[in-house]
Amino acid sequence: MDRRVDRGQATRQHLVELATELFADRGYEGTSIEAVLERAGVSRGSLYHHFKGKDRLFEAVVEAVHTQVGEATLAAVVASGATEPYDLLKAAELAWIQLAGEPVVRRILLIDAPTVLGWRRWRDIEAQFGLGMLKTVLQQAADAGHVPARLVEPFAHILLATGNEMAMVIALADDVPAAQATAEAAVEEFLTRLLRPTEPENTTP
Repeated sequence: MDRRVDRGQATRQHLVELATELFADRGYEGTSIEAVLERAGVSRGSLYHHFKGKDRLFEAVVEAVHTQVGEATLAAVVASGATEPYDLLKAAELAWIQLAGEPVVRRILLIDAPTVLGWRRWRDIEAQFGLGMLKTVLQQAADAGHVPARLVEPFAHILLATGNEMAMVIALADDVPAAQATAEAAVEEFLTRLLRPTEPENTTP
């Protein structure tokens, strides 16, 4: 029984990996179930045992790519050596901006997913993978007195939306590197104003 479960999980993972390649290369509409079956070398019955249709397979691919993005973002944050809330958020947001330019992320998460899954499901997945980390960092900022504690939740949603919108701009840009450079500058300035407010100048003579 355990071997059968392991084989089933391996087949499912195999399908998701190959479907990721096809969806990234051809897009959702350009990828047929037949193409997935041919590339994976499995029967139709085997595929439908794991996924009820192409839409469910695509949803599994979206979740898998999100997991990879989360792991890559965390690795970038750790590599940055950041410890303060500002630096943590900056490292995470800049990593997301860089990842948004990758073909798999652009096509699957940012171009096709909102249309195929619908805005609500797409947003739920985005929140599932990104909102928790933002809340944690913002709570640290609140504990340090940088933001009001009552605004941690709405600020987390604002930052999630900001990052996703900038990623969407990058995904649809004709010049991706230029869009990334602009996004990086904008995010850094935004976070500076949010978490490192400058003291007003003293104009008293």
